[in-house]
Amino acid sequence: MCTLVLLRRPGHDWPLVLGANRDEMIDRPAKPPARHWPDRPEIVAGLDELAGGSWFGLNDHGVVAAILNREGSLGPAPGQRSRGELVLEALDHADALDAAIALSEIDPRAYRSFNMIIADNRDVHWLRHADPTGSLPVELRALGPGVAMIASGDLDDIQKPRLRRYRPRFAAAASPDPGSADWAAWESLLADDTTEPQQGPRSAMRFSAEGGFATLSSVMVALPAANRAGVRPVFRFRRWQPAPTAWADVAL
Repeated sequence: MCTLVLLRRPGHDWPLVLGANRDEMIDRPAKPPARHWPDRPEIVAGLDELAGGSWFGLNDHGVVAAILNREGSLGPAPGQRSRGELVLEALDHADALDAAIALSEIDPRAYRSFNMIIADNRDVHWLRHADPTGSLPVELRALGPGVAMIASGDLDDIQKPRLRRYRPRFAAAASPDPGSADWAAWESLLADDTTEPQQGPRSAMRFSAEGGFATLSSVMVALPAANRAGVRPVFRFRRWQPAPTAWADVAL
């Protein structure tokens, strides 16, 4: 159950900030965000070495894309394509709205269910593929200003212990300030491994469960406003498994 939190604030110098934790099997090989695809040199994203796609990335046009499994859909399935390829397809676009419209028209039978966020400094879109049979089309929804969280269910779904605990904490926390390199509040929340009584490890923002399923890494991205000529996005990464690393800026 990956988890993504976003802060959208139109008119701000940094109108979009995202943070995400990737939860996956520890033995699934992956590489940190970089320019891994020679045929897609404009994309900076984490590489899933098993399927060749990604879970989170940014392109040189300032489009961000992230994909999360829906409940009960962890891992590949025979006859269906890797959801990680959708991140790369989204990042082939120079505009988040264009990307979101294009991906909303995919054949839902070709993929296991997912949530997908596609955003830039103007718009944020949620693609909701919630029907495991694939008989319903992928839903496209635009998101408004403020803080939002999503994991394996619907947006801001407080039936999920993690979202019930952490959405109000992110909303109350000091917002990241990329201009002064102050990410402390979100860093602390993304790293929090305290659990809720009776709910188990998945009520924590970062966890390690029996069977080798755990939070493998965290990312944060901030996009500057369009009128801030010369200001680059900020992309940060930290690995948790198999061994922790410190937060570091990803080369863009």
